[in-house]
Amino acid sequence: MKSVMLYGKKNIRVTDIPKPQIGSREILLKVKAASICGSDVRMIQNGYRNVDETHPLTLGHEFAGVIEEMGKEVRGYEIGMRVTAAPNWGCGICRHCICGNTHLCNDYQAFGINHPGGFSEYVVIPEEVIRQGNLTVLEDTLSFEEASLIEPFSCVLNGQEITGIRTGDTVLVVGAGPIGILHAMLAGITGASRVMMNDLSTDRLKVAKRIMPDLITIEGNLADRVMAETGNLGVDVSIIAAPAPAAQEQSLEYMAMNGRVLFFGGLPKEREQVSLNANTIHYRQLRIMGSARASIRQFRICLSLVESGRIPIARLVTGRYTLDEFDQAAAAASQASGLKNVILFD
Repeated sequence: MKSVMLYGKKNIRVTDIPKPQIGSREILLKVKAASICGSDVRMIQNGYRNVDETHPLTLGHEFAGVIEEMGKEVRGYEIGMRVTAAPNWGCGICRHCICGNTHLCNDYQAFGINHPGGFSEYVVIPEEVIRQGNLTVLEDTLSFEEASLIEPFSCVLNGQEITGIRTGDTVLVVGAGPIGILHAMLAGITGASRVMMNDLSTDRLKVAKRIMPDLITIEGNLADRVMAETGNLGVDVSIIAAPAPAAQEQSLEYMAMNGRVLFFGGLPKEREQVSLNANTIHYRQLRIMGSARASIRQFRICLSLVESGRIPIARLVTGRYTLDEFDQAAAAASQASGLKNVILFD
């Protein structure tokens, strides 16, 4: 079978490897769609720990497919079922895991991170993944490419649950990529009175506006424009969905009293230190929050929102490629060309 394997920094190849064999408590999934994430691009560009020529890694943590084989001891699933998988699982016994936060386990595992991922014709679904409930059956009306986008959407939900958007809040999303647009979509159905978006790219803002006509796009001096839009009150919630230290630092300038700021996603290692005005945080009673990955509960909520039609996630797919065209897909993703680039399988 063919798999996209990382062999080191900027060393990614489509490789022929043997089709895996499964144990009695495992499932073999035939992958139908797998989407490229920004973290995949960073792993390709920067390399990844413990990955080299002798220890390659199959990338891909956003995928969906069909159950092709099942171990004799697997229960609750059937051959031929259309499924998607929440990519993170934990030890099952630590305090995070027993609270349902297996994605925060200190020893967490993840497809495409430290376990063979979804940019492959087949993926083995381990016993722990099945037992912890990561595998979810899809409705027939949902396409595989839509299902492959549930994972990034679940990360968005995790961030917004932490932030706590309330009915009537004014929300600003900084970053008009696929994650930023998902944040805007979710904020729009969870009570925000107005959703604004800022990005350095005018073209990306235009794309976001086409997808969400009610979106208020903001260019120019961000703090001045936000204050003008809010009658000098500032925004209740700011979501920094761009890997930009300056955007995090500037976020305090346009926050309302009792505002909440979400730093969504990580910064490049060499730029991870940012400077924040402590007095602004103090006197405006601001809360600065972060979020990482998502729980299985959040994954399933997002799946139900997409299946219901509340979140038109298919609008984010702008590039479709075969596995042999992975280099082109990865290049498009690294150049921020379009929104989500998806690998489709026969």
